[in-house]
Amino acid sequence: MSSSAEPTGGFTPNSDQAIELPSSVTVFKKEDGESAYVIGTAHVSAKSIEDVEKVVDLVNPEVVVVELCQSRYDALSDPNRWKSMDVSKVVRQGKGMLLLVNLLLSSFQRKMGEEMGVKPGAEMMKAVELAKERGARLELGDRDVQVTLGRTWGGLGFWHKLKLMGSLFDSAFGVEEKMNEEELERLKEGDVLNEMLEDMGRTFPSIRERLIFERDLWLMDSVYRCSGKNVVAVVGAGHVPGMKEHWGEEIDRNQLCEKPKSNLGWTIFKWGFPLVIILSLAWGLYSNESGWEAVKIWFMANGVLSAAGALVALGHPLSILAAFVAAPFTSLVPTVGAGMVTGLVEAILRKPKVQDCETLAEDSGSLKGWYRNRITRVLLVMTLSSLGSALGTYLGAYGVFNIIGGTP
Repeated sequence: MSSSAEPTGGFTPNSDQAIELPSSVTVFKKEDGESAYVIGTAHVSAKSIEDVEKVVDLVNPEVVVVELCQSRYDALSDPNRWKSMDVSKVVRQGKGMLLLVNLLLSSFQRKMGEEMGVKPGAEMMKAVELAKERGARLELGDRDVQVTLGRTWGGLGFWHKLKLMGSLFDSAFGVEEKMNEEELERLKEGDVLNEMLEDMGRTFPSIRERLIFERDLWLMDSVYRCSGKNVVAVVGAGHVPGMKEHWGEEIDRNQLCEKPKSNLGWTIFKWGFPLVIILSLAWGLYSNESGWEAVKIWFMANGVLSAAGALVALGHPLSILAAFVAAPFTSLVPTVGAGMVTGLVEAILRKPKVQDCETLAEDSGSLKGWYRNRITRVLLVMTLSSLGSALGTYLGAYGVFNIIGGTP
């Protein structure tokens, strides 16, 4: 039967329904008095697909809402979408890191799907298929994935971004051994991706806020405001408690789409730190010959470590050279990163081929594949050269202040 929770915030169990529903279903009362049947699914579970089929057959909905935005819907509908991607444009627009995070999350979900023999998002596409077959109106109920990732990434500081990348790589590539049957059965009962995000949320609260809580509100609003008889909504099981808690509340969608505002202290540091470095170098050159030594340390620390990052990524020799030359300067310009330069150079010199686009989904599932595929290689060069430049900035600053501070 559906949830037996006590009515709260406009939530009503299926007291007025005599039909037998799967345990994954929670019934809500919408603004127009009609019922909304929310199916909490695991995105890589065969049982979730069965639940979707059963509920649609039982309630014959006028509207089907799925936890997809237009971008994710297009991605699931068109497996060849990568063929039209211009990776150099992605890097120029500063969206390289968002693409990288998206690929890592997709890789994790795809790995879980392979373990369970189910294609990620299959239950969503089954709902889409059934809606079309029955002539029901299809509603895409989720916030745009680029907005979600942008708000999530933009809300993290440098070190948290670094820790997040490590966690994502570990989740995507860290465990290669097969799960035992008990683990598989446990995962089939829950939202696997949500479990991973919840684990990360304990370390990064803003991730849980942006990726889960905000989307709870968005999905709730999509279902609550949806006009139609017997609405069926298909969402990840992890979103159902939040939808229940905030059911019927008014939300400001514009606010949930705003770019996170930078902390004032961080903004001052981001612009003030380069200015202090420039003034320190200028003062050193003016007051003492040791200023040239400070300049040398700054350039070598930034250039060598950024170039080392590009080398570890097996970047093109000219990409490695670009990292060495660009990093000392980009470290002094908050709006441009070394990775933007090296990623663009790598994309131009090793322009991805059609084959790279066709195998991107498969290649992103293993570390070896990331090095083999030209698209993911660009992202690796961009990321590791940026990391090297960041470390070089802190080490270079220490060297500069040490020399300038010791100048008579």
